[in-house]
Amino acid sequence: MVVVEAFLSSLFEVVLDKLVATPLLDYARRIKVDTAVLQEWRNTLLHLQAVLHDAEQRQIREEAVKRWVDDLKALAYDIEDVLDEFDMEAKRCSWVQGPQTSTSKVRKLIPSFHPSGVIFNKKIDKAEFYGRDGDKEKIMGLLLSDEIATADKVQVIPIVGMGGVGKTTLAQMIYNDKRVGDNFDIRVWVCVSDQFELERITKAILELVSGHSSYTSNTLQSLQDSLQEKLNGKRFFLVLDDIWNEDPSSWSTLQAPFRNGAQGSVVMVTTRLEDVASIMRTTSSHHLSKLSDEDCWSLFARIAFENVTPDARQNLEPIGRKIIKKCDGLPLAANTLAGLLRCKQDEKTWKDMLNSEIWDLRTEQSRILPALHLSYHYLPTKVKQCFAYCSIFPKDYDFQKEELILLWMAQGLVGSLKGGETMEDVGEICFQNLLSRSFFQQSGHNKSMFVMHDLIHDLAQFVSGEFCFRLEMGQQKNVSKNARHLSYDREEFDISKKFDPLHDIDKLRTFLPLSKPGYQLPCYLGDKVLHDVLPKFRCMRVLSLCYYNITYLPDSFGNLKHLRYLNLSNTKIRKLPKSIGMLLNLQSLILSECCWLTELPAEIGKLINLRHLDISRTKIEGMPMGINGLKDLRMLTTFVVGKHGGARLGELRDLAHLQGALSILNLQNVENVENATEVNLMKKEDLDDLVFAWDPNAIVGDLEIQTKVLEKLQPHNKVKRLSIECFYGIKFPKWLGDPWFMNLVFLQLRNCKNCLPLPPLGQLQSLKDLCIVKMDDVRKVGVELYGNSYCSSTSIKPFGSLEILRFEEMLEWEEWVCREIEFPCLKELYIEKCPS
Repeated sequence: MVVVEAFLSSLFEVVLDKLVATPLLDYARRIKVDTAVLQEWRNTLLHLQAVLHDAEQRQIREEAVKRWVDDLKALAYDIEDVLDEFDMEAKRCSWVQGPQTSTSKVRKLIPSFHPSGVIFNKKIDKAEFYGRDGDKEKIMGLLLSDEIATADKVQVIPIVGMGGVGKTTLAQMIYNDKRVGDNFDIRVWVCVSDQFELERITKAILELVSGHSSYTSNTLQSLQDSLQEKLNGKRFFLVLDDIWNEDPSSWSTLQAPFRNGAQGSVVMVTTRLEDVASIMRTTSSHHLSKLSDEDCWSLFARIAFENVTPDARQNLEPIGRKIIKKCDGLPLAANTLAGLLRCKQDEKTWKDMLNSEIWDLRTEQSRILPALHLSYHYLPTKVKQCFAYCSIFPKDYDFQKEELILLWMAQGLVGSLKGGETMEDVGEICFQNLLSRSFFQQSGHNKSMFVMHDLIHDLAQFVSGEFCFRLEMGQQKNVSKNARHLSYDREEFDISKKFDPLHDIDKLRTFLPLSKPGYQLPCYLGDKVLHDVLPKFRCMRVLSLCYYNITYLPDSFGNLKHLRYLNLSNTKIRKLPKSIGMLLNLQSLILSECCWLTELPAEIGKLINLRHLDISRTKIEGMPMGINGLKDLRMLTTFVVGKHGGARLGELRDLAHLQGALSILNLQNVENVENATEVNLMKKEDLDDLVFAWDPNAIVGDLEIQTKVLEKLQPHNKVKRLSIECFYGIKFPKWLGDPWFMNLVFLQLRNCKNCLPLPPLGQLQSLKDLCIVKMDDVRKVGVELYGNSYCSSTSIKPFGSLEILRFEEMLEWEEWVCREIEFPCLKELYIEKCPS
């Protein structure tokens, strides 16, 4: 179909771009590989691409064509793998096998592709809500009625409607209504989806009710006992979103702890199935109908005509109204198309969408709404591939933007950069593109996370086909030989038998275990998986082993030379193998929360393509020599100054592209002030979150050196967040409190025992959150805190933007001079353990 054609075209473009890349061609010439072979290869791909349209139209009716298209995708992946082999050899600046071998390696791939005898003709022939106020108020009336308030048992209100009609949106409108917050002690939202697992759902509810996730027991009975205790006597409002399970006994078991809730407690459920609603409800179901054409139009127009001139709107509106009629009253369809057409003012684009053949696709042919097909079809090339990869997530899975972009980068989906662009920049653009078109939505219960609507997820699965595979629990089956990307739910014990379906697969690119909601405890991974299963996937690009209790990696992992993303966070790993230095393609190494890790191998310095190194909350005692050779490093969460040997603080100077957050720890180990001077933080304008910390238990000699070290670590004035912890110096640096830091919004001074007086922080006009903790020598807070603006006649008032002011553990504090000064924006003042 046309949608799959778009996916194939985008995949081919990625490969074709690599085939004409200058570094590859230069390297091929240098080692005397016949570049005509690469051109022949490119011509073959262009020829195949030219017949895609005819192929995609015929594969609906002809199984042989469908097989041909799948083989074509597999070919594109195989070609890219071979190109990566070339690229790696170029990086090593040596050629082991000799040019003749290399040429044959290229040649032998093309003849291996056979198009199954099929002949083709080369000629190719959110936002505001609309229309739901009545629905909302009807349910709110019931929710707040005396009938509900005095009911002896928990009341269950179902919202029933077809996919894409807005059930979840309506439930969110109600959930976030102030009247609900005022009338219920507890509000909880849990997404259920098609896997109705009693333990998982109960645990998710329990963790949200209690506010923490430290429940180690996973037996249903113990979880229900704990939940029953937490709900006892509380009036709660629980939303169970997207339920499919039709088993009455499962619902009966799940709701057992709810009976301890106070009178007036309510469970609201959303479902597509009336049979499900009839099992659970205590009131009549609320059936959500489609939007009227006018409401659908209002929703569409608000987005589509953003920044469109009145004249252009006048010409486009008649076309748009015809498009909206084809959306059939589904707000999801209207949203995605509106996002696609936003700010586009040419009539041709709108008419092309209106007259597209995709509207004529029958539902039984693809199960996907034509409007969603159409939205995908018009996505930019890079964005198509990025979206298809998202089918690796399960339905209703909350994902982080930053992690997803790293996965896209690892798969080469955001390459082909233009001047000045980085992969991270392109990934951000692709993400925002999908978000603006409603392919992604902000998570309802965690604003820092994102999720895909079920129907959008169906579309992602459709366009990725058999190349993305979910290994579902209890549904193990043979995996297609074309599978390239695998994800699965991590279980308490994952042994090799679980991965038997992968026996005949050897070209896997992604191995991604995921945590079920409410389940992020350490899990066991069998040794055989580490030694036998994983090393055979020589084309692996993404490998995550987070939350497993592994203590080491076998040396054989050094053979995974395509690897770009390695996540070992929250493991018990104690040491990385030296062979990690062989992973020249590695872009992201995630080691956060590895509490047993005390050192990084010197071979880390060989990872010339490393861009993201996360060693936050580890026990690393110092950085290895050569860390300054990682010229492409964008994210370095932590730099630990070692006591003896290793990298000096000054090596940060050569890491010119650092951005985001950086913590510099154990600064008491800086041996001379020049090391701090060399860092030149004033030149690192993309670092917006900094922590400077000294070890509170260290024995420190010359306090004057410590004072000068912090003085020389002056950051760029674009810094937004700054924390200074356990500073041993005898006074704060002059730059702290300087009005030049016009972007600083958060400042923390913690346990800086020798420093008097406090710096003139009132001069920081953008400062919103100030936290001063455990300043033992501070007995008086005077006008020095407010700065020159307090004493001058200027109209600039000190602390003009401050919203939160906290003093904690100020044990010797006796006097606050000028406490009566006004803080015009202050919302929270917190003072702990201070004499009155």
